Amino acid sequence: MYYYLITLLVLVLDQATKWVVISQMEIGEKITVIPGFLYWLSYRNNGAAWSILEGKMWLFYIITIVVSVAIIYIMAKYAKGKPLFSISLALILGGALGNFIDRILHKEVVDFVSTVWGNYHFPIFNLADAALSIGVVLMLIYIVLDDRKTKG
Repeated sequence: MYYYLITLLVLVLDQATKWVVISQMEIGEKITVIPGFLYWLSYRNNGAAWSILEGKMWLFYIITIVVSVAIIYIMAKYAKGKPLFSISLALILGGALGNFIDRILHKEVVDFVSTVWGNYHFPIFNLADAALSIGVVLMLIYIVLDDRKTKG
């Protein structure tokens, strides 16, 4: 059951940070956090990463609902006693629901974390995106470790 608390924590932190950005920053406003590397940049995205599928909200609604139901089912049926698997699913679910809430409330996703590595500007993201990405990486680690354990 602790994984539902992780999902809730991701949702609360994600929506709280987005509320601060919406209420305190103008769209396009930039605040330097670490010069030359990390900025808060108020941005809106009506697509997915790199603004792909812009304006296809109905597709994101369907995908999020299907994936969320599948994750909840998998968490209930298969995640017990598998902490890494549970945490990865909880992070993915929290991230998906965080951006889903944005799409419902604002018809776009509120992004604000902007990083620069030399001349490369990484796509602007938010805490929900970070949770999703970390969850996917943890899931891949779980799959590799589980596969080794099964074969070993």
